[in-house]
Amino acid sequence: MQGLKSIEEEAVSTSAPQPESECFACGPDHAHGLKLRFGPDGPGCVIADWVPAKEWQGYQGIIHGGIIATVLDEAMSKAVAAAADPAFTCRLEVRLRRHVAPPGELIKVRGWVVEKRNRHTRTEAELRDSLNVERAHAWATFLKVPARTGPALLQDCEEASK
Repeated sequence: MQGLKSIEEEAVSTSAPQPESECFACGPDHAHGLKLRFGPDGPGCVIADWVPAKEWQGYQGIIHGGIIATVLDEAMSKAVAAAADPAFTCRLEVRLRRHVAPPGELIKVRGWVVEKRNRHTRTEAELRDSLNVERAHAWATFLKVPARTGPALLQDCEEASK
């Protein structure tokens, strides 16, 4: 397809991730975005309040699992960014413990760094409802943005995902 880059071309042309006003997860100017705003919650930890909109439902009254995964990934990426280590998500695992519903209910989103080893950072995140019941949990591995690009970067990411 014309205009689309292969993953190898994208890895070569992509520099460290930068916050942008049009980011779906955190951008204040994205018309349909989540507009998540995180603040510090201790060392290596961030927290945000999130009120899911009804437009993000899968089944009626239940927020779509892909939206939940995006929120959790963003929490972990902000925790990594708070450590001043630009990184990409290389592996993401999400456990949907209970459905997130109803739309309009306040949800606490928390992400934290578990371990940093070489260029890999392991993280976790959770969503909790107003009764402090965990609704979803995630684990991720982030790969620090390297000086290496192209196929070498892709190989590093594959190794981090094992």
